[in-house]
Amino acid sequence: MLCTKCGSRNVIIHRRYSGQYLCKECFIKAIQKKVLKEIKKYKLIKKSDKVLVALSGGKDSTTVLDILSILAERNIIELEVITIDEGIGDYRKKGIEYASKTCKELGIPQHIFSFKKHFKVTIDEIMASKPPRKACTYCGVLRRWIINKEAEKLGADKIATGHNLDDEVQAIVMNYLEGNIENLIRIGPTTYSQKFVTKIKPLREIPEEEVTAYAMAKGLNVHLEECPYRKTSFRKKIGTILTKLSEDHPTILYSTLRGHEKIRKALKKELEGESILRACIRCGQPAAQDLCRACTLLNEIGG
Repeated sequence: MLCTKCGSRNVIIHRRYSGQYLCKECFIKAIQKKVLKEIKKYKLIKKSDKVLVALSGGKDSTTVLDILSILAERNIIELEVITIDEGIGDYRKKGIEYASKTCKELGIPQHIFSFKKHFKVTIDEIMASKPPRKACTYCGVLRRWIINKEAEKLGADKIATGHNLDDEVQAIVMNYLEGNIENLIRIGPTTYSQKFVTKIKPLREIPEEEVTAYAMAKGLNVHLEECPYRKTSFRKKIGTILTKLSEDHPTILYSTLRGHEKIRKALKKELEGESILRACIRCGQPAAQDLCRACTLLNEIGG
């Protein structure tokens, strides 16, 4: 097959959802163009924004950093990195090594914070105590708490995460199955609240397969090992089902995303108004109840 764009014989990927065959050079340009177009379309970033990339060292967040560095090089944005050490054995140590190497090569400031320092406990220690919830619940909530708190201190305007198309659709399906309307309304290209630093998802329209291919094509330093706690997660199971569906229905991820966008507008209109947030009585961070979600979970495990 020949590259749909330039006619090259060195094709590296076939986009089944569009029928395109792309060579390495055209594929890299296509991904960068699409991400930068989405940033402009959804107004994810404005000139002079200080953007903090949540970098784990994995393919998704490293790809976000690589593409946003284009804007930093053009002096459109100020770019820095935040990396969280959740305390997941060698898995996280390796991820941090990859993340730090990438930051050093790009000359981008990196800020590393740990669960141990903030909460006096690691994810490994939490799970060793046999808590009532899955590791992903504790990890996600506590990680977001640190990122928001430290992003405020660093004066960040935006927090960029590595959520790709697969991640977004998995979240949509999970929350529909659980009937979590508040989360369904929040799922979008950006998450804004007066009490939190705005989060953006530059890779929201890029399939996971293409994120991996981009990282490989560009020779990025990426940690490809899967988190040991993810193997038994609900999200992992939903992802497996969606991958299977995509084999026969290549456009299923995009159609699900578009369908959700229509429903989301209706839900937002029906449930107008933002939940009133207050300061958590324990940590001072934004909370819907007396205690924020992080402090509620920490209380649950005696933290």
